[in-house]
Amino acid sequence: MPSNSFKDYPMSWKPSIDKTKKPMYQVLADQLKQDIVNEVLLPGTKLPPQRELADYLEVNLSTISKAFKVCVLNGLISASVGSGTYVSYDALSNAYLLEDSKPEHLIEMGATLPDQASFEPLLHQLKNMLQETEYEKWFGYGRAGESVWQKDAAVKLIRRGGFDSSVDRILFATGGQNAIAATLASLCKPGDRIGVDRHTYPGLKTVAAMLRVQLVPIRPGENGEMSPSALEEACKNDNISGIYLIPDYHNPTTIRLSVENRKAIAEIARTYNQFIIEDATYHLHNEKPFPAIASFAPEQVIHIASLSKSIAPGLRLAYIAVPKRFKERLARALYNLNISVSPLLAELSARLIVSNQFEALIEGHREQAIRRNQVVDRYLADFTCLGDETGIFRWLLIPGVMKGTEFESLAARHGVQVYAAERFVVGNSCPERAVRIAVCAPETVEKLEQGLTIIKRLLYEISL
Repeated sequence: MPSNSFKDYPMSWKPSIDKTKKPMYQVLADQLKQDIVNEVLLPGTKLPPQRELADYLEVNLSTISKAFKVCVLNGLISASVGSGTYVSYDALSNAYLLEDSKPEHLIEMGATLPDQASFEPLLHQLKNMLQETEYEKWFGYGRAGESVWQKDAAVKLIRRGGFDSSVDRILFATGGQNAIAATLASLCKPGDRIGVDRHTYPGLKTVAAMLRVQLVPIRPGENGEMSPSALEEACKNDNISGIYLIPDYHNPTTIRLSVENRKAIAEIARTYNQFIIEDATYHLHNEKPFPAIASFAPEQVIHIASLSKSIAPGLRLAYIAVPKRFKERLARALYNLNISVSPLLAELSARLIVSNQFEALIEGHREQAIRRNQVVDRYLADFTCLGDETGIFRWLLIPGVMKGTEFESLAARHGVQVYAAERFVVGNSCPERAVRIAVCAPETVEKLEQGLTIIKRLLYEISL
């Protein structure tokens, strides 16, 4: 026990460290990690003030500060100006949503997969390409100068999602996740802070943790959307460098950002010179898309449009409409992360977009989603299950006092995979008691009904 008398002092954490080991800040950081892993410190626990902890351990304040910084960068704790430091709610959550192998005994209602209606048209298009006399070029290296017409296709797709860009701003990436990683790698350095919704895409969380970029949750407004006033407050006080948003059919909460808030957020980005990563993954799920945020602040927004959720998961291709001032840096990052985009997928996607098939495929997916959401509404009519009729997932609020993680485990024991809010929550935000259920992931409507039957029964049981 240190010579200072802390025996009866109410501290949430009283670590014991071996001061003979060096560096001491790393020893303390390792101890904090172990206490979180071993659930000595639970998510949401407020840690003692740094000066108080330094007095307790009889070490320099700088030792505590460096240890806390290590843990912040690793996503274990989250600090807010004026409110203190807390164990992150997502410190131990599994951010990798797709397992290495599909659990055969579970009905898949976790991963956000579109239905399989587009597979046959894609196969037909691919067969036609491989019958052409110069089919060998699809298996070589692609060159930027050969992709002008493919960029024209990208512009058409992005325009369909609510933003009128130009060919000279288009870059290619091997999927939306890759585009996000390259953007953060090119525009951020370790320790930079990015404003996000309090529940956000887990792929962003994994990339940010890898690059040691801190995610700062922005308080929502009454409608659940990111609050422009809270964002402006973060720009002033939290030293954020940029913003990440999914404005259409937000993953996981299904919220759609209003046009008014899109304009307000775009204006804030201009005022404080913030870059915005606009993840347009779900833009095409709306029959009449709102204007993209990029349309209100084209020089601030990196607009990412991908095909995996609207056409097929295997189309690992994303189009990035990027402001000219960021283009060279982002192009270098994409090259170092990608080496090159598959010429085969780039050509296949471009042909699909410029063909008459494209709108028919989008409409086919939308009709399938509507049919499946009608099934969800029928089974879960007695519960709050947020989401629009054209979405491929829903946000189910859990009745009673059960946490999302507890319901996820309960559903898995009964044969259904869903994903809890804790997988999506950021920093010291309190997760909603909710789970995301994927409407289009089950291979058939019959499988969907089997899964919903189980979920419905469990919801009634925990409501008693």
